[in-house]
Amino acid sequence: MNVSFRDTIAVRKGEELNEEILQKFIRENIVEAQIGDLEIEQFGAGHSNLTYLLRIGEWEAVLRRPPHGPVAKKAHDMKREYTILSNLHPFFPTAPRPYIFSNDHSIVGSPFFIMERRKGILLDKEFPLHVHYNKELGRKISEHMVDKLVELHRVDFTKTELLNISQPNGFMERQVAGWIKRFEHAKTEEILGVDELTSWLHTNIPVSPKPTIIHYDYKLNNAMFSEDFSQMAGLFDWEMTTIGDPLADVGVALSYWVEDGDSEELKNGVGKSITVKEGFFTREEFLEDYAVKSGRDISNIHFYLTFSYFKLAVIAQQIYFRYYNGQTNDERFSTMNQSVANLIQYALYYSKGVSPW
Repeated sequence: MNVSFRDTIAVRKGEELNEEILQKFIRENIVEAQIGDLEIEQFGAGHSNLTYLLRIGEWEAVLRRPPHGPVAKKAHDMKREYTILSNLHPFFPTAPRPYIFSNDHSIVGSPFFIMERRKGILLDKEFPLHVHYNKELGRKISEHMVDKLVELHRVDFTKTELLNISQPNGFMERQVAGWIKRFEHAKTEEILGVDELTSWLHTNIPVSPKPTIIHYDYKLNNAMFSEDFSQMAGLFDWEMTTIGDPLADVGVALSYWVEDGDSEELKNGVGKSITVKEGFFTREEFLEDYAVKSGRDISNIHFYLTFSYFKLAVIAQQIYFRYYNGQTNDERFSTMNQSVANLIQYALYYSKGVSPW
């Protein structure tokens, strides 16, 4: 997905696709992909769904499928993500256009969908070598992140069919209960502070503002920027998208937004990010910019941050659970239980009313 900063790798062992079967499916269903042989590479980043670059002649696309092995109930729902993109793309073109969904396991071994490929610059732990970084660029990228989140929250979901797969009423109550249950199902060891944290979450749920479409995994490395950074060229990973509390979306964005002065425990839990560079918004600046541009009351943001760090801990625990039980041999996941413990402690920090900044 990146023309100037190579982010694809040779397909990892054990995650190969059957080129012959997949090429036959593509030729039968996508008219743009008719001339040439199928080439497949893999996007190396990410800890969840498997994502591949498909190329036939001049045509390029992206295939997404769930990870191998058993997965958490309702997680990695390819049909749902395809439905979200199909409904959202006409109103929010930063979301890629999907081509086709298939539930035929004989093609890639699982349900999957294929979507258009966007080209631009993906950012995560470092800038491409050709990019000259300065403080002004950091601020510009930060503003793009806030502006696009505000834009998404302004989309009129009543013009889409997303209500068919969403339940905005009682959203936060279900989220708190659901993520606690997910943690219990993926538990591998006792972690200090979990009971205290989950009890606090149950008893401190605020009244939600008017619901909006939320991305719910909104972070810098899910965004793509144009070569001159004048705009966000694409936004990806829509599997968690729903209609719900927009401040939950803000909480998620802030929980991923690492600052230079953060503790090593937090940096290890969330992961290294270029947002630590001088010029990028602090979390406080991100939040204030969002509040001004959206007009929303952010006085309860400490709850949403507490919940977001817990949610990150659960996601990390689900990934570690797969490694712990031999469902994946990816060594990146071997120490993820420590990240879980770190994130639980940081969530507790917010729950106790200590000033986040």
